[in-house]
Amino acid sequence: MFKKKTVEQQMKEQDRQLRRAQRDIGRDRGQLEKEEKKLEMEIKKAAKAGNKDTCAILAKQLVNLRKQKTRTYKASSTITSVGVQTKAMHSNMKMAKVMGTTAKTMGQVNKQMDPQKIAQTMQQFERENAKMEMSEEMINDTLDDVLNESGDEEEQDSIINQVLGEIGIDISGQMNNVNVPSNNLKESGSSAEFDDIEARLNALQTPGQ
Repeated sequence: MFKKKTVEQQMKEQDRQLRRAQRDIGRDRGQLEKEEKKLEMEIKKAAKAGNKDTCAILAKQLVNLRKQKTRTYKASSTITSVGVQTKAMHSNMKMAKVMGTTAKTMGQVNKQMDPQKIAQTMQQFERENAKMEMSEEMINDTLDDVLNESGDEEEQDSIINQVLGEIGIDISGQMNNVNVPSNNLKESGSSAEFDDIEARLNALQTPGQ
């Protein structure tokens, strides 16, 4: 059982047939041109011999031959036109097929796509995204509060103790009564240095009053 030829196979076969026909017509035209030149020479020969009857017969044959040659040009032009039209039709068929497939795909997409449902999904996404942002902000605020409460004051107390320790002052959580051991002060014998240390102590004591 023979398989049915596809459109592409039919196109290739027809194109081969058209090219073969063009070659055959070209060979026929070449033979007619040879015959034409031969008749022209015979007509000239008969004319020189004064044979009018022969000239008339040969002239009639030459007219018919030239008509046949003209027909070959027309046939060749027709074959070319057929080939062009066939290719154009094949191209249009391909385009129509592609457009049909595209239309079918678009129809399937339109059936599956629900604009109202998509809009609801987008709205739900926006709501959930807003909730997530609010939750993240609340968590960050809570973490900031916890970190500030648990570490900041201790760090501040540590810095104050370090500064007081550098100048020889011991702090026990209150800064109201500050005792300055005399052995921790630099023994410079200068009243200006003592006044400077006392001013620093008063500055540290002021927030606690």
